[in-house]
Amino acid sequence: MAKDEDYVIVTKGLTKEYPFGETTIKAINGIDFAIKKGEYATIVGPSGSGKTTFLNLIGTIDNPTSGEIFFNGRKVSEMTGKEIRELRRTKIGFVFQAFNLLEILTTAENIALPMIINGTPAVEREERVQELLEIIGLPDRGEHFPMELSGGQRQRVAIARSLANKPEVILLDEPTGQVDSNTSREIMDYLLKINREEGVTLIVVTHEDMIASESRRPLTIIDGKIYEGILESFLDIKAIQEGTL
Repeated sequence: MAKDEDYVIVTKGLTKEYPFGETTIKAINGIDFAIKKGEYATIVGPSGSGKTTFLNLIGTIDNPTSGEIFFNGRKVSEMTGKEIRELRRTKIGFVFQAFNLLEILTTAENIALPMIINGTPAVEREERVQELLEIIGLPDRGEHFPMELSGGQRQRVAIARSLANKPEVILLDEPTGQVDSNTSREIMDYLLKINREEGVTLIVVTHEDMIASESRRPLTIIDGKIYEGILESFLDIKAIQEGTL
């Protein structure tokens, strides 16, 4: 049986509500969730089901309406603003569909940016950047600018940047959404390598069946609730919404 210290993120009764006219939309509707250190999970679900909202909450980008989030056993709600910023900067990495690389910086400079913000010494930064360039298979692209890279290469740089401060968790929101199927396969291979060799916990929101089906822990979000496994059809979704599954 897993112990509390085996889990890097735990949520209890997590909700997120948004006012909409005279009504309230429950984007996240009472999620109880736990993920172990070094685990690799994927999240699928229809558009508007709460996938990105859930990532934003567990990544401390947004605050829940109610419920609790625990990171390594500690309540996020009891952390100071400084502690949350430190958590976000050093323990959690983010990768987004749009890459979000700075065009005026080289590949190496984009990867180094989180370490600069974190105050990492220059020599250590340079060593880490080169290590990450090797990991993502771009050892000779450090001086190239994002516009000189393919979509797949840019996403790999974004992944390397998320690893810069050696986080415990990486949250990925549709990381293969802007690349073709071959590049998607390439990116996922690198993510699995990172998960296996660096022991980083991965939580990947995806719309791709291939990615979800290969996950060691596939999850589905429907109407702000999370379910273990991949729902096979919209009949399953309807059954959940009607309370018969």
